[in-house]
Amino acid sequence: MKRFDGFDYMHVDTLLTEEELLVRSTVRRFVEEEVLPLIKDNYERGTFPEDLIKPMAELGIFGATIQGYGCAGENNVVYGLMMQELERADSGIRSFASVQSCLVMYPIHAFGSDEQKNRWLPRLASAESIGCYGLTEPDYGSDPGGIITTAVRDGDDYVLNGAKMWITNGSLADVAIVWAKSDGIVHGFIVEKDRAGFEARKIPYKLSLRASDTSELIFSDCRIPKDNLLPGTGGLKHPLMCLNQARYGIAWGAMGAAMACFHGALEYSKERIQFNKPIASFQITQKKLADMATEIALGQLLNVQLGRLKDQRKLSFAQVSMAKRNNVRKALEIARTARGILGANGISGEYPVIRHMCNLESVDTYEGTYDVHTLIVGRELTGIDAFA
Repeated sequence: MKRFDGFDYMHVDTLLTEEELLVRSTVRRFVEEEVLPLIKDNYERGTFPEDLIKPMAELGIFGATIQGYGCAGENNVVYGLMMQELERADSGIRSFASVQSCLVMYPIHAFGSDEQKNRWLPRLASAESIGCYGLTEPDYGSDPGGIITTAVRDGDDYVLNGAKMWITNGSLADVAIVWAKSDGIVHGFIVEKDRAGFEARKIPYKLSLRASDTSELIFSDCRIPKDNLLPGTGGLKHPLMCLNQARYGIAWGAMGAAMACFHGALEYSKERIQFNKPIASFQITQKKLADMATEIALGQLLNVQLGRLKDQRKLSFAQVSMAKRNNVRKALEIARTARGILGANGISGEYPVIRHMCNLESVDTYEGTYDVHTLIVGRELTGIDAFA
């Protein structure tokens, strides 16, 4: 299949700076040369390609928008373009970077003490340490306010008890940002992997995000120093702020997956001969390709505006929800359409489409389901809280 060299039907590149284009080109080359040659084998084996972690750190991907601490200090459009290119390879690769950056480094930077920031941010930026984020629980996903993991103060320590589920990077992580209730209030805690009473178990039999490390975290009288409390936390809004950072990157990443599926379907349709001509010559196929191209163009434009608003500190939670909701669902529809264009070959791992389609089934659900984001947007439009 012809090598991917971008898709920009509405000339979105004219809205980007030279720096933004350069970074995208660098990450795109990394994806083409380092990630794509091995990702399908990792996906089939159900393993994360750990050899890619250090090269991603060297590209400045982790904590890319943070100033100082060994981080790149880029703008939010640059970060979005990074996520777009990584997910064009695989959602599991983007998920790793998203968790490290938005769900581990961001809360330390936003809510941590100077000592916590100085200790952890350089190590996480360089991938000397890997992090994970523990909010979702076996019985609480869309309703994080119901979490039952507790952190009870005992002298100079906190004692954690509970479990977290569907945790990306869980088994790889050296440190976890864990959200627990202390005296009924949700707080964030830094929990090192080697703490007694902390166990990470890989979740088996996944049929989606197979190239991502996904685990359950279990805390049984896990004792941590009181200084491991993130002092700027105290309430559900703080973990939700972290999720908002991650959702922003997902909106970009989904368009990367969509572009990969569209590119695969377009090239295949021009080469696949049926009834003595390429299937790209049939009206129904052209209609499908036109619909796919339109949704990608709209998603790209949405993402750039989203990033500009974020850099101007004008971005609302609901705007991020709209983008995550729209772009992931459209990417999933594009993946399904592309799978149909490829026919029987659409289920073969030799092509990227079925892998992206299965991954996007998870992306459509995690970091807030489509329906939850619908209600977030609806609440802002009407002023009525359907969650209440």
